[in-house]
Amino acid sequence: MTSYSLTLNGQRRTVQADGNTFLLYVLRNELGINSPKYGCGTERCGACRVLVDGEIAYACTRTLNDSSGTNIVTVEGLSKEGQLHPLQRNFLDLNAGQCGYCLSGILISAYKLLETNPCPQRSEITEALKDNLCRCGAHNRIIEAIKATAGEADE
Repeated sequence: MTSYSLTLNGQRRTVQADGNTFLLYVLRNELGINSPKYGCGTERCGACRVLVDGEIAYACTRTLNDSSGTNIVTVEGLSKEGQLHPLQRNFLDLNAGQCGYCLSGILISAYKLLETNPCPQRSEITEALKDNLCRCGAHNRIIEAIKATAGEADE
């Protein structure tokens, strides 16, 4: 076991683990971060998505070796000072999820989209979410929640 340091949601954290351990397992089992989910383990469903140094990454295939010294943001890190991020608030207000299994990855994807494109069109939102698998049928509400956050909600 080796000691690894990373910044998780703004806090410096250290873990003892094998360097080949996937980041998802470290987040969930060692650091108590439960928003990223194990879906497919092959970067095809998006349930495990997090931000690593500001870029979307799949925690299910990224190793601790590749994550040491990085800045990782999960859905838990979107809230600031006990206040939900507007994206999180709009998802709740508009009932943009059903089972919730995919929402962590979708929220991370939407957050990154809004960071780079504050007023996306519907086509840009659907393109940004194309790598997130959701089977609940909440797609329209998900898109509306993202548009509401961007100030572009349909009347």
